[in-house]
Amino acid sequence: MLPYLVVFIGFVLYPVGYGLWLARDPQNYVKLFDDPIFFRTAINTVVFLLVAVNLKMVLALALSGFFIHTRWWIKALSVLFILPWAVPSIPTILSVRFMLNPEWGVINMTYFRLTGLDGPNWLNDPTLAMIFAMLMHIWKSLPFWTLILLAGRMAIPTEQYEAASVDGATRWQKFRHITWPSMRGLYLTSTLLSMIWTLGDFNSVYLLTGGGPADLTHVLATLGIRYLRLDQIELAMASIVVALPLVLPLVYIMMKRLSK
Repeated sequence: MLPYLVVFIGFVLYPVGYGLWLARDPQNYVKLFDDPIFFRTAINTVVFLLVAVNLKMVLALALSGFFIHTRWWIKALSVLFILPWAVPSIPTILSVRFMLNPEWGVINMTYFRLTGLDGPNWLNDPTLAMIFAMLMHIWKSLPFWTLILLAGRMAIPTEQYEAASVDGATRWQKFRHITWPSMRGLYLTSTLLSMIWTLGDFNSVYLLTGGGPADLTHVLATLGIRYLRLDQIELAMASIVVALPLVLPLVYIMMKRLSK
């Protein structure tokens, strides 16, 4: 147990405790709440969780029903589908950022060739930039959750579907009475776990928008970097601590579900 305890204390307990110590002063939270960027960041975080995670999980559930088929071309397509999750985040997200460049990005160049007009500055609009950040997150993590839900579908006995077919059940009736009751627990647990991980998703926002324009697309996972760049370490730690009211209820609910 000694090596484990040394690693746990050195790489988990000490950094977390030191961060809480830096954020111990109540004045740090007064300054944090007085910063208008913080409230915009909190709203962005909630929107990111509610929209991106739920849309991602619904798509994953639908795609798991597609990839469960055994046709050879579906198997070949599944290999390509899983690549966004398998490859590193930095080159893939930066390549999308380059594609969205208003001057020489491939999207605006194609738009100019088709219409003769200059394309918009995609990442200079806060709403568009936030939408692209959420799409980036969905595209990057969708294959993983599709794979998890696909494993859940494969655990359902095929005899149930065969019996439903004999009884004349439609596809919707099979999903409603067989697939969803069998996968509901896995789906809800995966959604909670995805929300917890998404709260710490730094790459999707920071690599694509950098928190811009004008710090309007920050989420709690990237706000700390803004304060570190301003040499405000205490505020950076406080911005992490205030995320705990979002994380702890999700962890509690997930652990209650798993304990059943």
